[in-house]
Amino acid sequence: MNADVANYIDISYKEPGKFEETRFEKIHNVCVNSSSEGSLIVAKEIADLIKEKQNAKTRCVLGLATGSSPIKVYEELVRMHKEENLSFANVVTFNLDEYYPMDKNNMQSYFYFMHEHLFNHVDILPENINIPDGSVNSEDLYQYCIDYEMKIKSLGGLDFQLLGIGRTGHIGFNEPGSHLNSGTRSITLDHITRVDAAPSFLGIDNVPRKAITMGVGTVRSAKRIVLLGWGISKADVLKKTIEEEITSQVPATYLQNHKNTTFVLDIGASSELTRIKTPWIVTSCVWNDNLKLKAVVWLSELTNKAFLKLTDKDYNDNGMSGLLAEEGTAYDLNIKMFNKLQHTITGWPGGKPNADDSNRPERANIPKKRVIIFSPHPDDDVISMGGTFDRLVEQGHDVHIAYQTSGNIAVSDEEALKFAEISKSLNSDCKEANDIINYLKKKTGNAIDSPEVRKLKGLIRRSESLAATRYLGLNDENVHFLDLPFYETGAIKKNNLSQDDIDIMCSLIEHIKPHQIYAAGDLADPHGTHKVCLDALFESLEKLKHNKYMDDCWVWLYRGAWHEWESYQIEMAVPMSPDQVLKKRHAIFYHQSQKDGVMFQGDDSREFWVRVEDRNRLTAKKYNDLGLADYAAIEAFKRYHF
Repeated sequence: MNADVANYIDISYKEPGKFEETRFEKIHNVCVNSSSEGSLIVAKEIADLIKEKQNAKTRCVLGLATGSSPIKVYEELVRMHKEENLSFANVVTFNLDEYYPMDKNNMQSYFYFMHEHLFNHVDILPENINIPDGSVNSEDLYQYCIDYEMKIKSLGGLDFQLLGIGRTGHIGFNEPGSHLNSGTRSITLDHITRVDAAPSFLGIDNVPRKAITMGVGTVRSAKRIVLLGWGISKADVLKKTIEEEITSQVPATYLQNHKNTTFVLDIGASSELTRIKTPWIVTSCVWNDNLKLKAVVWLSELTNKAFLKLTDKDYNDNGMSGLLAEEGTAYDLNIKMFNKLQHTITGWPGGKPNADDSNRPERANIPKKRVIIFSPHPDDDVISMGGTFDRLVEQGHDVHIAYQTSGNIAVSDEEALKFAEISKSLNSDCKEANDIINYLKKKTGNAIDSPEVRKLKGLIRRSESLAATRYLGLNDENVHFLDLPFYETGAIKKNNLSQDDIDIMCSLIEHIKPHQIYAAGDLADPHGTHKVCLDALFESLEKLKHNKYMDDCWVWLYRGAWHEWESYQIEMAVPMSPDQVLKKRHAIFYHQSQKDGVMFQGDDSREFWVRVEDRNRLTAKKYNDLGLADYAAIEAFKRYHF
């Protein structure tokens, strides 16, 4: 796929508020289907600017961002350099920020990041690369920042500034409280920013507390600004930035006054915008069944009324008179939506044999189904769908668990050392155990684990997984450890999906020929493995979909570890009894290495079993508040059509 995809979307600046669909919005933005699609569009704009400046025989001054958001942009620019002769000979770059203190050779430095993702692969002149130096002496830092700022101004300012956005609303490292006219300076990082960076540093204790950053004023001086917003975790702050008032507590709101700014958002990141979340407030809608359910759920939650208690006045007072006119009366619409949601509830996730399935989410005509539950890490299965897993086994289906990655990087050194020392106590002559103990005791910083240590950490996760699946009654031969190669780097940064990954996935699917596949659709996890694993499944399904056995295969996506499906998105809701909630908890407990103080906690300090129980209870409460039965907990699924 190449940058020609950009031809069908114009992301050039348009004045916010000019059109009906943007009257709530104060910053021009465009929504795309995926971050990959958006990245190609932005890369094309940057490439066009470089070429324009080359034709005018002038330099092109780019402000560049780091983090996960711009990676695909840089990949596309590298591709264009190699395949389309895009030259960077006239490009001067200034990076937004750098951790402080930070050695540029450290793998966590932005110097390292930029060279790995862009500079090492294009023909930019080394003297034209400017990245804040995280090793400057503290007594020289103030003057260094002034000099960095003056160098940008001496070149006529930034022609183009690429931005991401943090959950605090920071741009660069301009944290809440930053001034409108601030320049390049040192800054103390917000706790949330450090939490978000923690996975890359293998724990928040290793994240620097300070940084050097271009100022808000520096960024706003750029002639053109494009901000990338990817993923549901950014949705709330992007709504604040785009729709609410300018405030220093959300520094990105300062961009509302910039004359040439565009935000490029994917589906998740745009999900809280008024025109996306509640389009009936903004303009007339074409009402399909899904949008009707979304609107009625919203109205029910807004008015704190169950479906069947909503009145004509409730609809008319809240911008939904068009829907009511189409449906006739609130009474008829309420019953229709009540039945639609009620039909998602089933205690038989594999289908109920010899039953009418016309109003059930799953088929009854295949009484014993072959099932694959894909789990990105060796605990996502029980964390996110442990109750449903239990039901499928109890109800006699041929259930297979496929752990897509080893999960070794999430095992702490202390946990690995404990097991190595146990191994040594059983066999004092075990060379491998002695090597691991010596390595771990000498290990410093964020060094990549040796192959032996990675193997041990992977075995720890395997043993925990087998303990949990045995507890739920699954035979060991139905547990598959795929160890997808993309994950096995020993570092936080993973490789891109390869054909080897897809072949492994396809081989298992072809062997089992499943009637059901369950997979993690929760893309808000802080290390991104869920998304890569889901992409691996989608690519495999695309490759296999023409096989006859795939006609009977349905795919269900679960969430739960980080976010849950909204009520209107749920297509299968599996209730759990109090006893089953407890059984699920015990299954999670078998993953002992992940129980206390795990490395990839996100910003939720609760243990996984606590947070997922709360989410399952909240889903049940939402159903009850909408007027449906009162259950102890519910696991939720959405069907994926391929």
